[in-house]
Amino acid sequence: MSFIMIPVLQLLHTLITLYIIVVFVSAILSFVRPDPYNPIVQTIYKLTEPVFDFVRKKIPFVVMGGIDLSPLVILLGLQFIDNIILQLVR
Repeated sequence: MSFIMIPVLQLLHTLITLYIIVVFVSAILSFVRPDPYNPIVQTIYKLTEPVFDFVRKKIPFVVMGGIDLSPLVILLGLQFIDNIILQLVR
C-alpha cells in the first residue's frame, strides 16, 4: 500500500469512528427528549437526521411498531465499512 493511502485510510477510520459516536449519542437522545433548542442537540440532529431519513426511505421496514431501527442499521453499516478499511491498512 502506498505511503499516501495509509494515512488517508486512517483518517477515514477516525471519521467513521467519530460518526459512530455521534449516531450512538443521537439514538440515546431520542430516548431522553432533550431541549430541541440546545445547540449541541441541534448539531447532532443535523449530522444524523439526513442519514436516518435516507435509511428510512430505502428500507421502509426499519421503523417497526414506533421503534426506529435506522441508527442500528447505520451503526452496522459503518462497522462493516470500518472493518474493511482496517483490513486494507494492515
